[in-house]
Amino acid sequence: MHDTRPLAIALMGPTASGKTALAVAWAQRLGTEVISVDSALVYRGLDIGAAKPDAATRALAPHHLVDVRDPHEVFSAADFAREALPPMQALAARGRVPLLVGGTGLYFSALLDGLSELPSADPAVRAAIVAEADVRGWDAMHAEMAASDPAAGQRITPRDLPRITRALEVFRLTGRPISAWQGAARRTFPFRVLKLVLAPADRAVLHQRIEQRFDQMLSAGFLDEMRRLRADPRLHPDLPSMRAVGYRQAWRHLDGDTDPATFRAEAIAATRQLAKRQLTWLRGQLDARWFDPSHDQAGLERALQAFVTGG
Repeated sequence: MHDTRPLAIALMGPTASGKTALAVAWAQRLGTEVISVDSALVYRGLDIGAAKPDAATRALAPHHLVDVRDPHEVFSAADFAREALPPMQALAARGRVPLLVGGTGLYFSALLDGLSELPSADPAVRAAIVAEADVRGWDAMHAEMAASDPAAGQRITPRDLPRITRALEVFRLTGRPISAWQGAARRTFPFRVLKLVLAPADRAVLHQRIEQRFDQMLSAGFLDEMRRLRADPRLHPDLPSMRAVGYRQAWRHLDGDTDPATFRAEAIAATRQLAKRQLTWLRGQLDARWFDPSHDQAGLERALQAFVTGG
């Protein structure tokens, strides 16, 4: 059966892989707009340290889901999925192909695959499970979980205590295995999506770009930006916005916990770890096509043209 859903393109990739530059170029060519899929860009005031596209860039290619919350507020993956779909549908209604651009895997999953409506945590049930584990042992708790939910038993290791606890909690609250709740989230997304991963084939190139970009952030006044944020009494280091890579390390540095060289080294190392986690998630996207943006421009061009023209 012919797929008649409107088209959308997902430009995915680790931090500092060149997604924004390509997205702006494609948005201008296609006459479309960007849906940012980045958990730091949603926050106002997180500009330099989040590598937020500047006003000139956003004038060339309008970006949605940028600056939609103050940094003391929480913005969940479910919030993202709910707020990303309307601008996508508005673009499609005008005959445009939305560009989903970013590296936050949980946001992509929430939008494209859906999130399960799991029951809220119940502190009493959770405490009872932990107390029971103290008596019976976690191997026995894992076995109980596996008996009621074989899929979770295979997926969750005996040492993953938080996930064992959550799985048992959901089953005791609802009588329904957590795998069934999670499976119910899957649905047909109302767009046909081309997933493209931008990632340098040589990881050393990505590491060098991360280091260079962080030094550019420092030169652009990242620490002054952090000082302005810290002046807001509503902010503290445990907020999601302040746990963003770079910001967490800058908060510690301005607290006097690290000297400038250590701060720089820790922030760069944390950014590399973020890129590693992003690449791990991206490798699980079996329907995505990978390109090195430095060498595969022709391949990217062919993929784009074939998708938008149906060739």
